[in-house]
Amino acid sequence: MPDLVRKTWGAELTSDDVAHFRLWAPDEQAVRLVLADVPHSMRALDSGWFEVSARARVGDRYWFELSDGTRVADPASRAQPEGVSGPSMLVDRSAYQWKASSWRGRPWEESIISELHVGCFTPEGTFRAAAERLPHLAQAGITAIEIMPVAEFQGERGWGYDGVLPYAPHHAYGTPDDLKALVDAAHGLGMMVLLDVVYNHFGPEGNSLPRYASRFFNGDRPTPWGASIAFEEPAVRRFFIDNALYWLGDFRFDGLRLDATDQIRDTSEPHFLAALAREVHETFADRNVHLVVEDADRRRNLVRRNEDGTIALFTAGWNDDFHHGLHVIATGEERGFYRPFATRRWQATREAMTDGFASTEAAKSARQQDDPVPPQARVSFLQNHDQIGNRAFGERLVSLATPDQLRVMTAMLMLSPQIPLFFMGEEYGESQPFLFFAHYAGELGEAVRRGRHGEAENFGGMPPGKTADDLPDPIDPQTFAASKLRWERAASASGRTHVAFMRHLADIRQRHIAPLMRQCKLPNFKLHPAPDGIVAIDWSFGGPLLELRTNLTSGKSPVPPIRGEPIFGGETLDGRELPGPSIVAAVRSN
Repeated sequence: MPDLVRKTWGAELTSDDVAHFRLWAPDEQAVRLVLADVPHSMRALDSGWFEVSARARVGDRYWFELSDGTRVADPASRAQPEGVSGPSMLVDRSAYQWKASSWRGRPWEESIISELHVGCFTPEGTFRAAAERLPHLAQAGITAIEIMPVAEFQGERGWGYDGVLPYAPHHAYGTPDDLKALVDAAHGLGMMVLLDVVYNHFGPEGNSLPRYASRFFNGDRPTPWGASIAFEEPAVRRFFIDNALYWLGDFRFDGLRLDATDQIRDTSEPHFLAALAREVHETFADRNVHLVVEDADRRRNLVRRNEDGTIALFTAGWNDDFHHGLHVIATGEERGFYRPFATRRWQATREAMTDGFASTEAAKSARQQDDPVPPQARVSFLQNHDQIGNRAFGERLVSLATPDQLRVMTAMLMLSPQIPLFFMGEEYGESQPFLFFAHYAGELGEAVRRGRHGEAENFGGMPPGKTADDLPDPIDPQTFAASKLRWERAASASGRTHVAFMRHLADIRQRHIAPLMRQCKLPNFKLHPAPDGIVAIDWSFGGPLLELRTNLTSGKSPVPPIRGEPIFGGETLDGRELPGPSIVAAVRSN
């Protein structure tokens, strides 16, 4: 297993008492390393690189000093004990002793994912504390966790999508070895760990790269968060590809979820995304490593399969259309992102469950592509950090839908061939809101406050009688505290009932559905015509058939006949009629 990946950026301990330092600073004529308060001149190389070797020890602090005397952290720092404004720290990448050393991952088809925020997952908000809660997730049938971004960002609290030092685990959560211990604990329980990474922009505070490497960015191609990243630059391209290899190698993550890939612009050939995916697969060919994209353009070519069903580039993409259709059905909300689904919620839901791409304007480019995309190349969910946290008051679906609706929709998610994802606490029925929070001061903090109303409008709008003045203050530490899970609910009778239901569905999925996906990488589907309120789909796996019949109305309704052996909900089927709301899933052998 390739544990350590050689990098072109940053600091490397080359022996017991020597470290090598490299920085790309094409705007500078001279750069000095300040190591343990001792300055060292760096040698200028071609193409804007500077390097130096110096005597050093694990734990030493260091800066890079620019020609005007400004000291900046290493952009490839592996640890920032004092945050983004403090010095970087040398770490020993090979010191951690792995317990689950033989772990090679799990097949993607076995994935049942729980997305979590380290700071809110436990009262302590640390990597080590999160590791202690993993047995609960394993008990609920979760086979993978997806960790929201942990790259160093400004302040003590935040969602993590404003990281500025992509190689350094956030200091408030613990040390790099603490993060490795979390991954190790998950592997010991048979669980995969995916990491959310942000390669489309840097956060608004603490990023020093524009001071000495202006070519890192392309101001002519803006993103919603500022100038785009210049992936045409070889040094920039290497910075991010090495970052992916670093997380997968040093920390043994089982995969990465790339945030907002539609905002990654590149005119190179091959495109940065293709180059990254190919190098990852080549480097970790002996492991089950999974790459997932969040792509608002819904590009099929990113998640397409080869003719033999093998993965061409990325394993899967997030399926927002599945969420949007069912959210409108459950809540009746029709504002913002939900508007395109308001008049065709049922058709959009059926398309999202079968083709994986609803026929909305946002998916126009996806409809024009014919790349083969199997259902397991889509990650579906009823809620995630965006869909909850960007609401005005962070309500979870358990507070918006009826219990019967939520039970049936959860079964729809778990019993279809798409990969199910849940948000932390969903497995036990957590009702505590998850809110947006950040740790900025001054004008930047005020800008974040002002932006929350616009986000709320996109995710359902303001509840009746509420105004922008009622919104929780994202900068207030209490907003962060109010977003933490309440684990006492998990131990309650209601919580245990939720967990048992989840485990029942997970067992059915692993016993009956995952084997079908492993045997047939490119299944076909048949969508049965049905009135609004009814979803009836058959998936053919080269012989075996998975049949799903859902009634989300309040009364009985006829459904297309089921010919297979029911694996869930068979007792509710009365001939060809299905009461509402309810669901039946069945498998028919060859």
